[in-house]
Amino acid sequence: MDDGVASFMRTMDEGFPAVETMTAAQARAVIAARRLPVENLDDVASTEDRMIGDVPVRIYRPHSSRGTVVVFCHGGGFVFCDLDSHDSFCRAMARHTESVVVSVGYRRAPEHRAPTAAEDCYAAYCWAASELEAARVVIAGDSAGGNLAAVVSLMCRERGAPMPAGQILIYPVIEPTFDTGSYQTYATGYVNTRAAMQWYWAQYLGDSAPTHLVAPSRAPSHEGLPPAVVVTAGCDVLHDEGAAYADRLRAANVSVVHRDYPGLFHGFVTIMAFAAGASARDLLWSDMRNLSAVPV
Repeated sequence: MDDGVASFMRTMDEGFPAVETMTAAQARAVIAARRLPVENLDDVASTEDRMIGDVPVRIYRPHSSRGTVVVFCHGGGFVFCDLDSHDSFCRAMARHTESVVVSVGYRRAPEHRAPTAAEDCYAAYCWAASELEAARVVIAGDSAGGNLAAVVSLMCRERGAPMPAGQILIYPVIEPTFDTGSYQTYATGYVNTRAAMQWYWAQYLGDSAPTHLVAPSRAPSHEGLPPAVVVTAGCDVLHDEGAAYADRLRAANVSVVHRDYPGLFHGFVTIMAFAAGASARDLLWSDMRNLSAVPV
C-alpha cells in the first residue's frame, strides 16, 4: 500500500466510530457529523427532491445528457447515510456519465428490516424506468447499496419488470457470513471492520433468515441478469464476497467488468477528497458510459 494511502486510511480508521457499540440513532448522528461540505454544486444543471410513494428521491439532471438514467442506492450498512451523504458523489456521477441520476432515500434498519430497503429501491427503479424518458436505465450502489442494486436486478428478473441496462456494484455487501479470507485478514484496522459488518447485518435482518432478496449470491440462478461492473477494494473485509459474486455472475453467462484495487480500502470511491480514488472514479465513469451504451 502506498504510504500516502496508508496514512489516509489510518486517519479514516482511527476516526471512524465503533458503530457496533451504538444505537442506530447514535450511529447516524456521529456519521452525519463527519460529513464534508459539497464542493461540486455546479456539476449538475439542477436537482429536484420528490417522493415516490413513501420513498424520497433526489433527481440530478446533468448539463449534457446521453439519454440514460442511473438509479443510485447509497451505502451505510443499511442503517445510516442518506440523500445528503452521497450528494457530492451523485453530482459527479451525473456530470461524468452524462446521465440523470436518481438517488434513493430508502427506509433504513432497524426500524425497517429486510427486505424493505430493497423494495424501496425497486419501486424507485420501476418509477424511473416508466416515468423518465431514457434510452437506458442502470441500477447502481455502493456497499450496502451495492447489495440493493444486485437484489433489484434479481427482483426485475423475477417480477417481469424492465431489466436494467446494467448493475454497478461498488464493493458490495453480498453475504451475512464473516469467515472469508478477507474477513480474517482485514477484520480490524482497515476502516470497515468485521464487528461493524456483523452489527449492520443484525440491524437489517433482525431474527429473519436471509433469502436471496437479502443475500443475492443465494439466488438459485443468476442467468439472465444485466451486465455488471463490480468494484472491489483489496484491503476490505468485503473483498472476497464481491469478487466471488463477480465470478458467480460470469459463470452464469453475465457480462462482468471486475475492477479490483489491491491497495485500497472500503469506501475509497465515494470519498471525493481522497486523491487516490480519482482515477478509480474516472474508470468507473468510463465503464458506466460503455455499459449504458450496450444493447440488452
